[in-house]
Amino acid sequence: MLFNSLHFLVFFTIVTTLYFLLPHRVRWFLLLISSCYFYMAFIPIYILILGFTIIIDYWAGVLIEQVRGRKRGILLFCSLAANIGVLAVFKYYNFLNDNLSFLLRGIGGSNPIPSLSIILPIGLSFFTFQAMSYLIEVYCGRQKAERHFGIYALFVMFYPQLVAGPIERPQNLLHQFHERHSFSSESFKTGLLQIAFGLFKKVVIADRLAMAVDYAYGNYTNLSGLSLLIASVFYSFQIYCDFSGYSDIAIGSARAMGFNLMSNFDAPYFSSSIGEFWKRWHISLSTWFRDYVYFPLGGNRRSAPRVHFNLMAVFILSGLWHGANWTFVIWGALHGFFLIIEKRLSLLCAKMPAAIGDGTIVRVLRTAATFAAITVAWIFFRAESLDKALAITGRLLRFSPSDRIDLKLSAAELLFSGLLILLLLVKESGMVRINIRSSRLFMPVMTLIALACYFFGVFNQRQFIYFQF
Repeated sequence: MLFNSLHFLVFFTIVTTLYFLLPHRVRWFLLLISSCYFYMAFIPIYILILGFTIIIDYWAGVLIEQVRGRKRGILLFCSLAANIGVLAVFKYYNFLNDNLSFLLRGIGGSNPIPSLSIILPIGLSFFTFQAMSYLIEVYCGRQKAERHFGIYALFVMFYPQLVAGPIERPQNLLHQFHERHSFSSESFKTGLLQIAFGLFKKVVIADRLAMAVDYAYGNYTNLSGLSLLIASVFYSFQIYCDFSGYSDIAIGSARAMGFNLMSNFDAPYFSSSIGEFWKRWHISLSTWFRDYVYFPLGGNRRSAPRVHFNLMAVFILSGLWHGANWTFVIWGALHGFFLIIEKRLSLLCAKMPAAIGDGTIVRVLRTAATFAAITVAWIFFRAESLDKALAITGRLLRFSPSDRIDLKLSAAELLFSGLLILLLLVKESGMVRINIRSSRLFMPVMTLIALACYFFGVFNQRQFIYFQF
């Protein structure tokens, strides 16, 4: 079920209304069956995958809490292996098999292992990582095992963040399913406003920019460097509005019922370094890798070469998490490389006078350089192959201001797209603040957003980008 569909509007209205009408003791059941319905709207049979992992992880959590000694580590390893195994089969089997076939052909052999004709379950990487965080937290003693099977299943399947996050920690979300939530007009208005902004980002900005981006990536051999440069900048904002729009709708949908999900974005394109960017972009995933991969590897407490290795390992894994393609691996490796360069430069800057690194102009230049690096990396994220990504990168780096712009959009449409991006940046800069507690402002703002979506939205029910992960 897509958030940008009439189906979801009806679903959200019914579920939220029933949630407050029903007594507290049965609300978890309403949310669980609603979440099952929400997920089964895609491919119904794949609910069995969720059920399989939920049963394993529920009992693993209970047993890990009960046993002592080496058995706890063995249980954790087996339960994590089961989760990763499901992820590997559906997401990485054909990728690994294709690469094995390539290597065998290089030495004159052939691969006898057949490929699988399977569709990747929507949201598999998201709910797998959420379940794994629960197991690790129980093992480390930071979270008690959930004994209510239905509540644990709801923790994994809670419909707002089931398909594309945020990837919640059990300490933040599990206890909220046990708490009684009374209707709060403030929470309800906050939630609706965040849903509205998320929908605006998706259908008005992201899906409009997608028309130019899709054309550019489909016809890059015939386009000028300037056209590809504009399309690349458009994609940076397309993917941000698409994904943060989803997160806004998810967080707002939960907030309307009284649940608090973690923030997933914090104006990432105002970052003045790659390190700062990853504190603002997909926060639930970046903190997941930080806590469960980077810190266990030693973090930044080791020698410089080891810290560099840790960074590359984390970001290559992050790339693979996003997709079974070498383009994602390169995207992750680029970010790891950028961070290593930043760390080396920071050591040099530390020896310079402090005034050199201060000031608005320096901050603006660093922010522009960071955005340029991120935009180049996004090319590998968006392209279907390495050859295509390299070809697009090479052509746009040779752009000229006199190049002809041909993105199948009129000058007015290009200008409108630019104005939408500018509007987004103004809002995220904090220059515009809306007091949602004011009843006088709430309805006019909601009406304005609804009219903007209606008149300027692209309603082709385009799937959210991160659904493929």
